[in-house]
Parts: sequence; structure tokens; C-alpha cells
Amino acid sequence: MSKELVFGHQNPDTDAIVAAMAFAYLQQQLGNDVEAVALGEPNEETSYALRHFAAATPRIIKEASSEVDSVMLVDHNESQQSVADIKDLTVTHVVDHHRIANFETVSPLFYRAEPVGCTSTILLSMFNENKVEIPAQLAGLMMSAIISDTLLMKSPTTTEKDRIAIKTLAEIADIDFESYGLEMLKAGTNLDDKSEAELIEADAKTFDMAGKKVRIDQVNTVDIEAVFKRQAAFEAAIEADNKANGYDLFVLLITDILNSNSEALVIGEPAEAFEKAFNVKLNNHRAQLAGVVSRKKQVVPQLTEAF
Repeated sequence: MSKELVFGHQNPDTDAIVAAMAFAYLQQQLGNDVEAVALGEPNEETSYALRHFAAATPRIIKEASSEVDSVMLVDHNESQQSVADIKDLTVTHVVDHHRIANFETVSPLFYRAEPVGCTSTILLSMFNENKVEIPAQLAGLMMSAIISDTLLMKSPTTTEKDRIAIKTLAEIADIDFESYGLEMLKAGTNLDDKSEAELIEADAKTFDMAGKKVRIDQVNTVDIEAVFKRQAAFEAAIEADNKANGYDLFVLLITDILNSNSEALVIGEPAEAFEKAFNVKLNNHRAQLAGVVSRKKQVVPQLTEAF
């Protein structure tokens, strides 16, 4: 087999980067020539985890077809979230925990999808199934990814399999996952040195909903009101982004990781689809979403149905 690249989605979060590293390591142990890469710079939270476990950041690519013919996808499957030249590549493997949309291949492939909170949870099962031992450093990173995606097991996406995985990986890494996890999540809420344009792209994903291009970004914080002091600047950045990229509707989800609530800033049309999805009325483009912390489970399905 010629060399393949393994990567997660654009604007990578902790799971996108770590899952690529973990799946690449597993493939290497199985005798395959693969390299983990990233489709963007790691965010503050991911950087914290990489530093804590003294792990190198995967190199960042903009396109892949100039160096390989085949790739493996983790933590995504939708083409608009993948590498720019994905249509010029053969996808041989997918490991994911999201919905399947806008995805098709010419040739058969390995596809593993499970309705769990994190791709790294699935990968733990794959390591066990293949009887491949996980190094302590990688275990710590995989644990970090699960903590990130489940908000330290507070997200409704969390399953019993995720809870077992966190504890299993924490034991391998020899770390107290609760105290470490809280510090890691807090590291990702340092927004002061980021511009509004950077923040609206930091964890953004694009979804096709009934022919409309819907962009949803999520920003974690410990103080929602402090973030909304920058509302005018956020609105200007979002309007510019909508115009530049043809987004019909942009939802900026500001999530309080301590109290497990969110508030949304909604710019674009049809805004009434958002109101219908959550049975709310937007006030100054904003709406409170009590108990909402998961884009995957508590925002995307509801918006899709409304559209």
C-alpha cells in the first residue's frame, strides 16, 4: 500500500487532531504507511493537551492530492468539512461519530461509525479489537479528546462507552481526568487574544439544510456576558463571512462550560428557521438555549428538521 494521509475536519478541535494521531498510530502498528496531518492550527484547548503530554503537533496541509492518492478520514465525513481537494482523492477509511451526509465513494471502503460522544472512544475499541497496546502519551491525548467532545461527560452526547473509555485511558496515562479535564477545558476559553474573525472560524462547520448553506460555530467560555460585550464586532465579522462565502445563515453558539447552557447569535436568513427549531424569539439577534451544549445532538438535528 502506498502512503496515505489521515486527518480530521477543517478548523480542527481536539478530537479531530487526536483521532488522526491515534488512527495513524494504529494503522502503523498494523503495518501500513500512513501519516497523521491536520487541516488547520490546533486551538488553545488542543495545544494545552499536546503540551501537557509532550506530543508534537501534526503538520498542517491545505491539499493532499499533490502527495498522495488515498486518504483516511476521522471525525468527519461531509465533503465541505474535509480537505479542499477531497474529490480528487480515494477515501479508503472513515472512523466517525457524526451523521452521514454528502458522502459517496467509487470504491468499497472501511467505514466505522458509532453514535458515541467522541471518535477517540471508537478508536479505543479498535485498539482493543486489534490487540494493539496504547502508549501512555497517546492514551492521555485520547482521553483529552473525549473530555473535550463530552465537556467532561456533561454533554448529552455522552454514552456509557465514553465514560468507560475516559476512565480506561486515564488509568493508562496515570492521570486524574477530572482535575486535568477542567483545566484543559478552561484553557480553551481564553478568548482575549483572538479577534472576532478568528473566533467565528475557530470551531465552525458548514451544513447543507434544504439547499441552504448553514454555518454553525461554537465558542466555549466561562462567562457568556463577557463574550457578548463584543456583539457588534461579532455581527460585523459574521456578516462579512456570510457575504464572502455565501452562507445563508450563521449561528454562533456561545457555550458556558461550567453551567451547561448556551446563548446563540443568529445572523442571516431565514432566521425564523432558528426560531422554529428552538421555539424561541430572537431578541437583538440573540436567544438563550438552556441546557444546550452539543452542536451535534442539540442544534444540527433541530435546525435540519426546521428547514
